[in-house]
Amino acid sequence: MNGIYKVSFWLILAVLCSGQGVVLGQSKNTGKPNYRNLFREAGYKQADIDAKLAKAYYDVFEGPNKVYFEVGDTMAYVSDVKNKDARTEGLSYGMMVAVQLDKKDVFDRIWRWSKKYLQHQSGPREAYFAWSINPQTMKKNSEGSASDGELYYITSLLFAANKWGNNTGINYYGEARRILDAMWKKDGTGNIYNLINTDAKQISFVPEGSNYKWTDPSYHLPAFYDAWVLYAKDGHEAFYKECADTSRVFLHRACHPVTGLNADYTEFSGKPHDTRWSVSAFRYDSWRVPMNIAMDYTWSGKDKAWQEDYAKRFQNFLRSKGMDSYEDQFNLDGSRPETILQAGPVKKLRHSLGLVSTAATLSLINKEKNSRDFVDALWNAKLEPFEDGYFDPYYDGLLYVFSLMHLSGKYQMITPRGK
Repeated sequence: MNGIYKVSFWLILAVLCSGQGVVLGQSKNTGKPNYRNLFREAGYKQADIDAKLAKAYYDVFEGPNKVYFEVGDTMAYVSDVKNKDARTEGLSYGMMVAVQLDKKDVFDRIWRWSKKYLQHQSGPREAYFAWSINPQTMKKNSEGSASDGELYYITSLLFAANKWGNNTGINYYGEARRILDAMWKKDGTGNIYNLINTDAKQISFVPEGSNYKWTDPSYHLPAFYDAWVLYAKDGHEAFYKECADTSRVFLHRACHPVTGLNADYTEFSGKPHDTRWSVSAFRYDSWRVPMNIAMDYTWSGKDKAWQEDYAKRFQNFLRSKGMDSYEDQFNLDGSRPETILQAGPVKKLRHSLGLVSTAATLSLINKEKNSRDFVDALWNAKLEPFEDGYFDPYYDGLLYVFSLMHLSGKYQMITPRGK
């Protein structure tokens, strides 16, 4: 499967397989998202595509190296096993995977556990979540929030309301609105703020103290804001639309003009922001940015010209470092950083599955013929330990599942039933 297909073949096969009259972005006929099955377009059999996604889900949620753990009859959590915690990042990711793949019991279990053990029920942080907890001792590592967790919780709950309704035991819409409504009441009292910096119209790194005044590019999900415009119905639609537009412009500034790389943390201007734990560079958080941009391209299609150019730059840069060997941390100019951010107990550069996965989602955008290489690389990748024994079924695993979903057309803006 390594030969390069001509563009005409890609176009013909895409039309035959998807029944759509347009390949990239949104359907010109309906204005609705065109969720491409890029694996099918590339010639892989549908049965094999379904089996690959099913195995990835099994490996992450059910297999011997799973990161999803059930608690009693009604709850479950997702654990970053290498860091020995459960965090709102992974819990909310688990919920998003579950609603996309119609795993209602998994979704409900994770939500109940999150609400019971992490959501603040009173005080200045009311309705926000403590971002990290030790699932063995049940001691919170922090009472504060990480804004991306709430962003995913809200969006996955809105999608659950659209998919399953609100009369099956959990009022998903009511739970999403509780977070949103509480968010709008946070004005700095107790040093707690809105998840979104209301002056900058950008998501904060943490809605607390000075961390409210800078951001993480991987938290910028304009497609999620577009979903809030449609489904939150809380009276702040105009603001969310502005946030989506602002995030798109922000990413133009944050991504390097040649390599496409961004820093893990930045000022609202896009300028890198160093932290006490890391000199800012393209590292683990940043792996998510290409996937988020691919999502926005497919779901919303409002910044296509820049996103198509970005996809070319980013994939061409990684290809220049070797398709089978590019590493997972860089300075923004593409050079190797002097400081390596360790993953759990390990400090080492790798050719990581998480980045291989998210880089492949840009093939949904990149019209260049050789972009197919990234699709094949993801298809051939495996969620398994490295030769030295290092293994991350949590972060690598969840990004792998998300990316397989994107490339098989199964990561969608879920609309209300019957629409």
